[in-house]
Amino acid sequence: MKWKTVPAAGIAGFARQWQDLHRTAAASPLLAFDFVLPLLEQFGSGKELLAICEHDGAVVAMAIVTPSRRGSWATFQPAQAPLGLWLQQPQLELAALLASLMRALPSLPLVFGLTQMDPALAPRPHQTAQLSTFDYIDTARVTLAGSFDDYWQARGKNLRSNLKKQRARLDKEGVALSLRVSRDPADMAQAVADYARLESSGWKESSGTAVHADDAQGRYYRSMLEALCRRGAGRVYRYYFNDQLVAMDLCIEDADIIVVLKTAYDESVPKQFSPTLLMREEATRALFEEGRLRRIEFYGRVMEWHLRWTEEVRTMYHVNYYRWPGLRRLHEWSTHVSE
Repeated sequence: MKWKTVPAAGIAGFARQWQDLHRTAAASPLLAFDFVLPLLEQFGSGKELLAICEHDGAVVAMAIVTPSRRGSWATFQPAQAPLGLWLQQPQLELAALLASLMRALPSLPLVFGLTQMDPALAPRPHQTAQLSTFDYIDTARVTLAGSFDDYWQARGKNLRSNLKKQRARLDKEGVALSLRVSRDPADMAQAVADYARLESSGWKESSGTAVHADDAQGRYYRSMLEALCRRGAGRVYRYYFNDQLVAMDLCIEDADIIVVLKTAYDESVPKQFSPTLLMREEATRALFEEGRLRRIEFYGRVMEWHLRWTEEVRTMYHVNYYRWPGLRRLHEWSTHVSE
């Protein structure tokens, strides 16, 4: 196996190789080329490299990597990317790939970090003298098996009763509930503008993390959703109380999975109502009835509401690969001392 690196700004010239590897590796939609390209365009610093590994004339691994701390490199990991930007043929040994990559990177780094890995896609490797793993976050999924009624009956009584009471009260007050789904690329600019309006009216605005239609985040989500919708792999959920937009999900899909990337709701809605959960109940029912997809992935840190929605929780992880075994021992000792 041999790696080569080129400036990641030229990744468009390697679109076919990335797409072919993504397909043969049965990778997540979060690693699809049209998800990754806008990440580089909007959040790249220009220091990123595209690393390409070939074996017997075939591309067997690809990654977007960037210098991190002094003497270290890592996978490029903007906040908008739930997974580390790493693709490989699943039968290959990760440690061997990382050892080979270390020799191909500029300045011969001492440590390489492979970030935000999903054990459902890439089983957590055994630790070795040069490779260590550590927990990132717990994340949740819903498996779309059987009927929605069976799934819903398995949810907690409090959740089912609470949402039923909310619907009854809204109906009594003359509030019509409606879920609308957008999949047209021409609708994505307005969808992101609507999403930004919801998010910027709440706590995320004061924390400085809200999406705005004209900032890098807004441009990213618009470009990415337009690209995925052009091949039928993007969708936006909007939920209304009468004509008032009260909640939204931005989602992407591929093969048998749908990923909920972003959720926002109108914080002016009275606290006795949960527009996001009402929206998600209807959206989940529709996915069960559609019968095409097999999993809903959330990929954010597990929250209390996730645990009411599913029991399926797993721990994502990071990998550190060290040039020499002694560096791993030194790093772990220094980390322990600083705690």
